[in-house]
Amino acid sequence: MACIRARLPHPCAAAVATGPAVPHSPEIPLLRFEHAAPGQLRALEAQLADTHRAFVAQGLALDLTRGKPSAEQLALSDALDGILDRHYLAEDGTDARNYGGLDGLPEAKRFGAALMGVDPGSVLVGGNSSLTLMYQAVLVAHRFGLTGADSAWSRGGTVRFLCPVPGYDRHFTVCEQLGIEMLTVPMTADGPDMDRVEAMLAADPSIKGMWCVPKYSNPTGVVYSDATVDRIARLAQVAGEGFRVFWDNAYAVHDLQDVRPLASIEAACRAHGTVNSVLQFASTSKITHAGSGVAFMSASPANLAGFKAFLTACTIGPDKVNQLRTVRLLPDRDALMAHMQRHAAILAPRFAIVLRVLEEQFAGGDLGQWEAPSGGYFVAFDTRPGIASAAVALAAEAGVKLTPAGATFPYGRDPQDRNIRIAPSVPSLPQLETAMAVFANSVKLASVRAALAG
Repeated sequence: MACIRARLPHPCAAAVATGPAVPHSPEIPLLRFEHAAPGQLRALEAQLADTHRAFVAQGLALDLTRGKPSAEQLALSDALDGILDRHYLAEDGTDARNYGGLDGLPEAKRFGAALMGVDPGSVLVGGNSSLTLMYQAVLVAHRFGLTGADSAWSRGGTVRFLCPVPGYDRHFTVCEQLGIEMLTVPMTADGPDMDRVEAMLAADPSIKGMWCVPKYSNPTGVVYSDATVDRIARLAQVAGEGFRVFWDNAYAVHDLQDVRPLASIEAACRAHGTVNSVLQFASTSKITHAGSGVAFMSASPANLAGFKAFLTACTIGPDKVNQLRTVRLLPDRDALMAHMQRHAAILAPRFAIVLRVLEEQFAGGDLGQWEAPSGGYFVAFDTRPGIASAAVALAAEAGVKLTPAGATFPYGRDPQDRNIRIAPSVPSLPQLETAMAVFANSVKLASVRAALAG
């Protein structure tokens, strides 16, 4: 992640209304800590500690831990309630209230296809959670086999997964719960370090899977380049038998400004003859109501057949009434994109606050690195090595909850203790101003104390 030294304000910064005054963290001179005199550091520590105590005294209770839609965003989809007006028949005559329909209604499949940029025939519609579909898909591949019992990963002994880092903690939890060993791969500005990925796969056939969040990656906000997408589509040519990419396109339409295109992994796989190697996932969790959305999976006919065999044993089918409600609210892609622009209008000022505070407090120094994402739900901030855990703890003392340091790495262990994920979507704008003031002061105080400790 490139360090920002003198970045211009984020383009949406002009949309931010100035919130109430909050305590300001003392300015840190633009000097390297290794060149600072102990007296300078002690004086600065005293100032920062005073500011910290002032925050603690306020009794704050602010939460920047998870990328959840705000109440204002959720209200954009409140028309879901009652939208069917007792009309429960799908276009093929299916009564959505009844049993059946293991893989979803036709109109819901078309919606998922438009969301993911795939053919409707490749889509399976699930319940409210794409994470559930991902967990089930990994479970099937691991224990039962996606293309028959002989293809089960567990039959070959140790199973490993490639995990681009920093990444999504819930992906890591899936692997950990199933006993799958995780190997980290660093993220670059174009996506995972593909030279490293290809070398690891060529050397180790026990690597059976790889997690990818290809657009506005959680938490870095990176959009995979066309070249990266193409190389991922070719991985099955160098990987061991049964290798699968789990393509979690959670932020496919979650642009803050102009739409950032993502190359089609499906088209690339067709071109390289690797259509069985990628399973794609998406959902409406951050589009409509987060707790009652609709999830989608896209896969080759062979993979879908294996997955449906598993579903037949554990479910009669998903909630078709909710599928019908969703497509009535968002009947086509134009309606979907207009809806997402309304989300962006709510989110953009929040991201602008985060980026402005980081710019004001850290640009030109060496206490932190970050990038300005064009979409998604997070801003990733890298402290100096060994600082993140202490900074998160100080913020918690002052009443601001952050995602635990290390959560963006497998097993909760960031080897450099640097990465902090900031999720700005839930707090109000004034609350976010306060939370970011606490964040900045906490990073500075933890950094100065570490420098004093030698």
